[in-house]
Amino acid sequence: MWRVKSLDAILATAQKKSLHRSLGPVQLTLLGIGAIIGTGIFVLTAAASQKAGPGMAVSFVIAGMVCAVAALCYSELAAMAPVSGSAYTYTYAVMGELLAWCVGWALILEYAVAASAVSVGWSGYVLGLIENGLGFDWPDLLQAGPTWSMNGFIPTPDFSTGIINIPAIIVALGVTFLLMIGTTESARVNAILVAVKVAALTIFIVLTLPVINTEHFSPFAPNGLFGSMSGMGIVGAAASIFFAYVGFDAVSTAAEETKNPQRNVPIGLIGSLAICTIFYLLVALGAIGAIGAQPVTGPAGEALQPGSPGFVAACAIASNANQLVCSNEALAHVLREINYPAVGNALGIAAMLALPSVILMMIYGQTRIFFVMARDGLLPEGLTKIHPKWKTPYIVTLATGIAVAVAGALFPVGQLADISNSGTLFAFFMVSIAVLILRRTEPNRHRPFKTPLVWIIAPLSAAGCAFLFWNLPHDAKMVLPIWGGIGLVVYFLYGYRKSHVGRGLVEVHETDSDIPPPPATT
Repeated sequence: MWRVKSLDAILATAQKKSLHRSLGPVQLTLLGIGAIIGTGIFVLTAAASQKAGPGMAVSFVIAGMVCAVAALCYSELAAMAPVSGSAYTYTYAVMGELLAWCVGWALILEYAVAASAVSVGWSGYVLGLIENGLGFDWPDLLQAGPTWSMNGFIPTPDFSTGIINIPAIIVALGVTFLLMIGTTESARVNAILVAVKVAALTIFIVLTLPVINTEHFSPFAPNGLFGSMSGMGIVGAAASIFFAYVGFDAVSTAAEETKNPQRNVPIGLIGSLAICTIFYLLVALGAIGAIGAQPVTGPAGEALQPGSPGFVAACAIASNANQLVCSNEALAHVLREINYPAVGNALGIAAMLALPSVILMMIYGQTRIFFVMARDGLLPEGLTKIHPKWKTPYIVTLATGIAVAVAGALFPVGQLADISNSGTLFAFFMVSIAVLILRRTEPNRHRPFKTPLVWIIAPLSAAGCAFLFWNLPHDAKMVLPIWGGIGLVVYFLYGYRKSHVGRGLVEVHETDSDIPPPPATT
C-alpha cells in the first residue's frame, strides 16, 4: 500500500502533448480572479460575521495568506505534471498509494460538498428574489433543511424550522442533467459570468462604503480571536472563509501554458489573491459599516454556531430578523437595508445567473477525480461508463448529482462549506509535504516552476492548513476522519487488490495530458 506510481510515467503523460506557452502575468492574474471570486463572498459573509463579528475583515486576510503559501507549493507540482488528478496524482507519485487514496477520497468529499454548498447559496438568493421581487411567500419548511445537533455521536435533525430545501435540489439536479447530456459552458460564457460577478461586487462596494457608520465596528471581535467554542472567533471565521478563496489552483494548473513560469506564476498567484483579498475586505467593510455585523446570541448571551438550533431560534426573534448574520442572501440584504432594493434584487439576479456555473465546475471536477482513480484501478471502472448517445460518464455524474442534491436539501450552507474545507485543507497539506519530499528524493527533476524559499514556504503552508483545519467546527473536523474511515474500508476491500500499479499495469494517457481538473471555483 506504500507503492508509488512512477513519476516518469506521470511526466511522460504530461510531455505527450507540449502546450503552447502564451499566458503572461496579466492573463494569469485575471484567470485567478475569475476562478476565486464566487460563492464564498456572496454567501458566507453572514456565517463569517456570526463567528467573528466585524473582525471577519481580519479573517479574510488570514485565509488569503494561507492560500498564498499553499498556492506556491501547488504550482511546483502542477508545473511538473499538468495532468488530471491534481493533488491525488502528486501524492501517488511521492508518498504512495494509500495516502494518494486518502487524498483522492478527500477531494471527492471536497467537490461534492462544495457543490452542495453552492446549491444552498443559490437557493438563498433565488428565494430572496421570489419573496422581495415577486412578493410571493415561499413556505418556510420548504426553503431550508432541518437544524442538526449531536446526540452523543449521532446527528439528530430538528424538522420544526425546515424540512427540505427545494430550490437547492432543483439547481443541483438541473446542472447534473446538463452535464449528463453533454452541455458545457464555453470560455466566452464563463468570461461573461466572471464580469457579472466582479461588476456586482464593485457596485456593492460603491454603494456601501459612503454610508459606513464606525459605531458598527464596536465591539470588533465579540467572540475573541479563537472564540469560546470550536470554529468561532476570528480564526474560526478564517477557516470557514477559506472556501471563498479556493480556485486559485486555476493559476497553478495553467503553469505549463505560461511564458516564463518561474516569474509569471508567482505574479499571477499572489496578484490574483491580493486583488481578491482587497475586494473581499472592501465588501466586508461595506457590509459591516452599512448595517452592522454583530452576532446573535443565545438566551444567556452565549455564542451560537451558524446553522445550529440555537442560532435558528435566535434569528426567529423579530428584533433579529433584519440582522446581517440571519440573512441567506447577505449582500442583497445589505443593499435592501440601505434603501437600494432594486439594486439588491439585481445583485440577487447576478448571483442566480453566476452560481450554477460554479456547481457545474464542481460536479465536473468530481467526475474527473473519479475517472483518474477508476483508471488506476482503485475504483470500479464501470463508474466511468460512457453513455452511447450523450458520450458522457452518465453513471458517475448522476450519482454525484443525487448526492449533491441530498446534501443541499438537508444542510445549511455554513456547515457544508466547513465540511468541504476539511477535505480541501487536507489535500493542500499533503501537497505541501509532497513538495518537500520530492525536493529531497528527486532534486534533479526538471521543474518549470520552483517554489521560492521552499524550506520556509512549504512548512508554513502545511502549518497554516493544519491550523485552519484545527479551528473548523468540531462536527466538520469529525466528518473527514469518518469519511476517511469509510474510504479505507473501500480501499482494502477493492482498491488494494485491483490497483493497476500493484498489478504492474502503468499506462501513459496522452488523451488528457493537457486537461487538468477544472478549478474548484467558489
